[in-house]
Amino acid sequence: ISVLPFSGTHVMEGSGRMVVTAVGVNSQTGIIFTLLGAGVEEEEKKEKKGMPLCKMQDGNMESNQIKVKKQDGAAAMEMQPLKSKASIPKKEKSVLQGKLTKLAVQIGKAGLLMSAITVIILVLNFAIENFVIDKRPWLPECTPIYIQYFVKFFIIGVTVLVVAVPEGLPLAVTISLAYSVKKMMKDNNLVRHLDACETMGNATAICSDKTGTLTTNRMTAVQCYIGDVHYKEIPDPGAVPPKSLDLLVNSISVNSAYTTKILQVGNKTECGLLGLVLDLKRDYQPIRNQIPEEKLYKVYTFNSVRKSMSTVIKLPDGSFRMYSKGASEIILKKCSHILNEVGEPRVFRPRDKDEMVKKVIEPMACDGLRTICVAYRDFPADPEPSWDDENNILSELVAITVVGIEDPVRPEVPDAIQKCQRAGITVRMVTGDNINTARAIAIKCGIIHPGEDFLCIDGKEFNRRIRNEKGEVEQERIDKVWPKLRVLARSSPTDKHTLVKGIIDSTMVDQRQVVAVTGDGTNDGPALKKADVGFAMGIAGTDVAKEASDIILTDDNFSSIVKAVMWGRNVYDSISKFLQFQLTVNVVAVIVAFTGACITQDSPLKAVQMLWVNLIMDTFASLALATEPPTESLLKRKPYGRNKPLISSTMTKNIFGHGVYQLVIIFTLLFVGEKIFDIDSGRNAPLHSPPSEHYTIIFNTFVMMQLFNEINARKIHGERNVFEGIFRNPIFCSIVFGTFAVQIVIVQFGGKPFSCHPLDIEKWMWCVFLGIGELIWGQVIATIPNSRLRFLRGAGQLSQKDELPEEDVNEENEEIDHAERELRRGQILWFRGLNRIQTQIRVVNAFRSSLYEGLEKPDSRTSIHNFMTHPEFRIEDSTPNIPLIDDTDEESARRRRKYSSQPSSPNKNNNAIDSGINLTIDTSKSAASSSPASPLHSLETSL
Repeated sequence: ISVLPFSGTHVMEGSGRMVVTAVGVNSQTGIIFTLLGAGVEEEEKKEKKGMPLCKMQDGNMESNQIKVKKQDGAAAMEMQPLKSKASIPKKEKSVLQGKLTKLAVQIGKAGLLMSAITVIILVLNFAIENFVIDKRPWLPECTPIYIQYFVKFFIIGVTVLVVAVPEGLPLAVTISLAYSVKKMMKDNNLVRHLDACETMGNATAICSDKTGTLTTNRMTAVQCYIGDVHYKEIPDPGAVPPKSLDLLVNSISVNSAYTTKILQVGNKTECGLLGLVLDLKRDYQPIRNQIPEEKLYKVYTFNSVRKSMSTVIKLPDGSFRMYSKGASEIILKKCSHILNEVGEPRVFRPRDKDEMVKKVIEPMACDGLRTICVAYRDFPADPEPSWDDENNILSELVAITVVGIEDPVRPEVPDAIQKCQRAGITVRMVTGDNINTARAIAIKCGIIHPGEDFLCIDGKEFNRRIRNEKGEVEQERIDKVWPKLRVLARSSPTDKHTLVKGIIDSTMVDQRQVVAVTGDGTNDGPALKKADVGFAMGIAGTDVAKEASDIILTDDNFSSIVKAVMWGRNVYDSISKFLQFQLTVNVVAVIVAFTGACITQDSPLKAVQMLWVNLIMDTFASLALATEPPTESLLKRKPYGRNKPLISSTMTKNIFGHGVYQLVIIFTLLFVGEKIFDIDSGRNAPLHSPPSEHYTIIFNTFVMMQLFNEINARKIHGERNVFEGIFRNPIFCSIVFGTFAVQIVIVQFGGKPFSCHPLDIEKWMWCVFLGIGELIWGQVIATIPNSRLRFLRGAGQLSQKDELPEEDVNEENEEIDHAERELRRGQILWFRGLNRIQTQIRVVNAFRSSLYEGLEKPDSRTSIHNFMTHPEFRIEDSTPNIPLIDDTDEESARRRRKYSSQPSSPNKNNNAIDSGINLTIDTSKSAASSSPASPLHSLETSL
């Protein structure tokens, strides 16, 4: 093994020192990237065009190839393409993007239809009126005039289309997300993936770590049990047996990372133990100087499986002493002796352990303390123990003390959790701590309340409840556990991943659960990746956790998650506000242009004017409404849910209500406006007539109504005070006033290009008054209860019909285009043929087995299901090894494999299973049972 790790390597376990020899472009990875240069971009283009199966999206192609090579047979190599779930880049859209895309397409189709009908009606009306009714002949000299008319009709049609197509929707989403991400940085949320911000607004569950997230992660030893006495406060050094004190101080000083300092630098639990050394009027530094890190004989580092750390030192007489520390119930099980009141070891029987758990550990845990046991063991110099036999080494220990370490709850956490619960979000604590400690902290935080029907269990009980007799996780069993589960203690990273996956995959509730997860350790990677939104700790988090996360909490604080929820909901609301405003303008502008064109052979709103309106309602409005700051009221309602229509019944009521007001005003001005204002009519004007005052009033009134309706659009839940918090958004104010100023310039000085005639102050006042009428009309609409307008429920649903694309409802499904489908069909045919050949090989081997009695039995059996279990993460040290087939009974296993129509597999999303095809391959068996020179062997090699 090379002692020079590549840059980008993640240290998964252990401790040590490194010398950095090169960074950046001088490192091996940097040199490779430099050599690749532009080739990387070309590769990406090729992949996008048609080679998605060639590379793994999650970057673990090499590791999978290594695993495939171990399969001892070329047939297993052919299984690689079937991992299309991992290898085809997912064409993911966020929930909101999926809804908006569908809505934009629907509106676009409607707009295209309206514009086409408008052009057809204008052309037919002109042709019938001139050539049928008036019976004018088509004169060659009149052709240019006719063409000008047709071009004018076409421009009107294009204008209707431009106004109808909501090109501002993607812009609004991007602006809102980008603005939110920038602001979230100030709230200690570093967003790595844009759509995570929006997804967080729909979160229904948060699985949070305890240490550092809900608590301050500043550990302090407050109780201890030493010399058969339980001290509720740290005792005076004179009260502790000298021998026990020396062992305790040496154990803590040596058996901890030497980088850990008392000033809360390094591992926080070790900091608390070092603080205990100082409280006992001793100093750890002289001991470390006496036994430097280089003299440590053997170190068993802490990991999630051991839940302990042990350090072996060589004593002056040549013998060895091992110091251990770890979770109290783990270490005490391995203890056979304990130090008594004079510091001498006495026998520690099982009933003593039970008594200690009841009288010491449980009371400490009920006070919310983390219990750590410190122990030691002496080994003879000769014979030297086998240090690799970890189970034997970590046994027969002598317990020195049990220490209770307190990690205070962050003062702002209870309030933050209460806000989450009020917002319809269930908070679950998933921790590696003792069940009693976890329950005590959960009560302090407000996650659980006395008298409630909730579940607090540890990892062992959790696995017992969710696994069947074969040790396989069943979704039905998880569904019985997770709704009431609030605290999962002594959990492994696998338990955390299983819980998250179980909640996400659950179908027992109407709405698919959206789960957020916090994690800081390397082993939290799978859960962070699986969650809809993964939060990594910016201070305590490892690089692996940060890489797997969507948002990094730069202050490791739970209250920052609540702010992320607030911003996520604000994004959704901002888009809804913009949608309400834009659809109102869409409906009115299209109807006015269409009706005006059909009745008066000309659109009351000219092409350039419509484009200006389009600019107002798309670009400016998206900027104004998408930058609204969030308010606390966002946390007083339940999550929207993934399948809720984008356009609620209240929004539909507002769109129709304001649309009716605007249409009534516009058509009144169009048909009787010249009489009201005593001016010349602008209807039926000749082709190149100058701008009329009549149509300028219509245009100006229309823009004024949009400006004031933009203020109405700030509220989408029926609130009456539309001005609330308006000055907290300077962008909105500047856009409204800026638009008003530009409108004055266009009307007064636009002239022929804008088809505008200057208006006097009186007409301006009327236009503004009709615009202000929008605010008054908004109050009238807010008075009408939604229950009275039952038809609006359907209207709200219409815009959402099939709005959520299939791949967004079920994240495991992907969009598969025709080429990919064909490719997959080809793979299935190939594997079907391969399976037949394998069956034939097994039949021949069965007949030949008597000839090869002396051959060694195959030691490994492999199938596509084993090979494909958890393609994204393979954490060997923490995943329980649950074989799919009992390998001890080889013959019965062979028979079961032969006659089973469908092998069981934990990977429910396997393509082979989806296709209903049994793809079981015994490559190692066939390779072992066929001689290298046989035709069968060559056939397998070619396969």
